[in-house]
Amino acid sequence: MRLLVATTNPGKIREIRGILAGAPVDLVTLVELAPIAEPEETGGTFIENARLKAMYYAEATGLPSVAEDSGLEIDALDKAPGVHSARWHGTDYAVKFRMIYQLLRERGLETSPARFVTALTFVEHGRIAFESHGVVEGEIARAPAGTGGFGFDPVFFYPPLGCTLAQIDDAAKAGLSHRGAAFRAFRDYLSRLPSR
Repeated sequence: MRLLVATTNPGKIREIRGILAGAPVDLVTLVELAPIAEPEETGGTFIENARLKAMYYAEATGLPSVAEDSGLEIDALDKAPGVHSARWHGTDYAVKFRMIYQLLRERGLETSPARFVTALTFVEHGRIAFESHGVVEGEIARAPAGTGGFGFDPVFFYPPLGCTLAQIDDAAKAGLSHRGAAFRAFRDYLSRLPSR
């Protein structure tokens, strides 16, 4: 099956290709297709946005499409940035990090429980064929650390390993991350499909 992974984010593409390696699909990304205008992500939840994107790109390309929506929820910030993670205070992550620490300081805090959340939707033949989600619990690091990963990884401290997600390699991250959990479930689904 030719499968569209509906993202242009190079970090996500790298992670997803690694997780789906060996699945019975030929992966195509938006980077490889003629430009398609992005849909407005109007959903109030991760799953609403994942559904919206998967349906939109499946219709626009005629390809079976998988889309995910993910973000960081910080308890002390009322679950912000949440579904707005990608655009929260712009696109420069150094600015986003400074804003997180400023908002925590305003509340008299240095850290907070936090989690990464991913919702995934697969659309084929105009209908939702599969959905999954993943969550990884942790806390905001006392300072950004690490050069691996992408996005909010340097500020997300994962207590079981005693480091941020930016301080571990891609394979280790995929084994424990929110996106890894959602896409491993999708890979298992794909492996159960009849041969085409």
